[in-house]
Amino acid sequence: MVDAIISWFMETMAGFPPELIAFVISMVPIVELRGGIIASSLMHLPLWKGVLFCMLGNMIPVPFILWFITPIFSWLKKTNVFRPLVERLEEKSLGKSEQIQKYEFWGLMLFVGIPLPGTGAWTGSLIAALLDIKFRKALPAVYLGLVLAVTIMCVVSYFIPWLIASVL
Repeated sequence: MVDAIISWFMETMAGFPPELIAFVISMVPIVELRGGIIASSLMHLPLWKGVLFCMLGNMIPVPFILWFITPIFSWLKKTNVFRPLVERLEEKSLGKSEQIQKYEFWGLMLFVGIPLPGTGAWTGSLIAALLDIKFRKALPAVYLGLVLAVTIMCVVSYFIPWLIASVL
């Protein structure tokens, strides 16, 4: 699914600078930074540019999610149309929150930083907001998690292909 989303963005945004494509992909839930780094590598962006634009793209939504998602969810739950969707999102997010509740800062950082399906800055920020983790604790945890995620994704998307190409 992530591959399909990345491909769709790259096709839809053909003609735009690759930096902008990586930036936008990194802002989108589900694909986030992981997808942006993969796209950066596929578009042959230099590592430093890929990291810079993907980190910025994935960092921008975080404070807004931390500040505004709970009031938005409260407002949406008052409507018959959106209540089931919001309740499902809350339930699904809180279902992944056990380690974050237990270890707070470190749990949130690792949740965001280990690039597995269903993890990332969007979900981590949502869980932090739903668990009422203080902004001053949640924001650095999410941002440090992004540093860990970008490191892992750069190894997978840039270093391993380079290593294979240099050996062959």
